[in-house]
Amino acid sequence: MTDPYRIAEATVDAPKKPGGGLLRPLLWLVLFVSAAANVVLSTAADNQWISSAFGLVAVLSAVALIVHHRRNRARES
Repeated sequence: MTDPYRIAEATVDAPKKPGGGLLRPLLWLVLFVSAAANVVLSTAADNQWISSAFGLVAVLSAVALIVHHRRNRARES
């Protein structure tokens, strides 16, 4: 007979699935590509609007990475 007040070991020792899946690597890729494009276009091109657009994408992806990290950290605690 099993004890109804005992927690099964399978549920306690089960590894936690990290959140994000493909989202986090994709955000890192977007951050690096947009930051590199921003640097190259701001030094080489005359059109500052395109460079600013890549800079904005880099900032938004960095913010999305921070938000994603904070949400998943709260879940694991």
